Amino acid sequence: MSDFYALTVTAVQQLTPNAIAISFAIPEDLKTVFSFKAGQYITLRKEIDGEEVRRAYSISCAPSSGNLTVGIKKVENGTFSVWANTDLKVGDTLDVMPAEGRFVFEPDSSSSTTVCAFASGSGITPIMSIAKTVLESNHTNRFILVYGNKTIEETMYYKDIEALKQEYSDRFFIQWLFSKASVDGALFGRIENSTVNLVLKNQFKDLRFDAFYLCGPEQMIDTVSTSLKANDYTDNQIHFELFTASNVEDTVVENLDGTTKVSILLDDEEFELTMDQKEIVLDAILKNKIDAPYSCQGGVCSSCIARIKEGKAEMVKNQILTDGEIADGFILTCQAHPTTSTLKVDFDDV
Repeated sequence: MSDFYALTVTAVQQLTPNAIAISFAIPEDLKTVFSFKAGQYITLRKEIDGEEVRRAYSISCAPSSGNLTVGIKKVENGTFSVWANTDLKVGDTLDVMPAEGRFVFEPDSSSSTTVCAFASGSGITPIMSIAKTVLESNHTNRFILVYGNKTIEETMYYKDIEALKQEYSDRFFIQWLFSKASVDGALFGRIENSTVNLVLKNQFKDLRFDAFYLCGPEQMIDTVSTSLKANDYTDNQIHFELFTASNVEDTVVENLDGTTKVSILLDDEEFELTMDQKEIVLDAILKNKIDAPYSCQGGVCSSCIARIKEGKAEMVKNQILTDGEIADGFILTCQAHPTTSTLKVDFDDV
């Protein structure tokens, strides 16, 4: 499940002064392994200063392109993003895990669809893949993008978006927002409730949207989701992916005081360990040199999902799994404390 493949970097494109897009060569025998759906992400692995670093980055190209491209924005005090923006070059090799993630658009060429996306900053990366796929999969599909940034110069994929506007002038519409620059045709400020109402009740008041895709900081996603629901759209129509999440105090640990015997099923092998209940399940697994899948370790991606087969665990935070999935036994192992004397988790049955 956590297999990595060594892929060669074929292109490094400077998107902004602090962001790049990198593309990989996919050998013919790995084309199927690296097939993906619009909106998914890949995990990159690199040893930096003697330590293994893993980071998840959304794929920005369409599945039909035959390419594998991700955008990487330099994060202040970041490890991988700073290294990539500073030192990565064409010809370098990185370990890459095949695509995963459930923030996806699956095209249906037999019916027309109208999609609206709200993105902020680097949250545009999966939206680029989704937008291209929506537009090319049916000649009647429409895509409306609301995209917020500080300035044009700091806007990832600005030229690509303007190119989409030219290519699909009758079916692709962009509403720019800039919080630190006044630009003709753009709104000044950030994406707010008023922005959603402007799109739904003014600019596109005659449209009924089939789906919404939201990507960016948690506050923006919460604001837009609340506004969409107030406009009679349902949870099933609203898809979101967090790029950053707020810190949540671990209150679960306060009520725990004991040990748990954990059984792990991974790649058809079974492992056992005993851990303190104050520890996080994934941390204990990795500490015991078990190569479980993971990436962000912050509850933002879905790489570390497993299913509980026996016992119970409680998550510190969860903004990915649905109530139904939790009822079916799924957990984010990077957020879970064991709460029973025994716990059996299965990474294969997901």
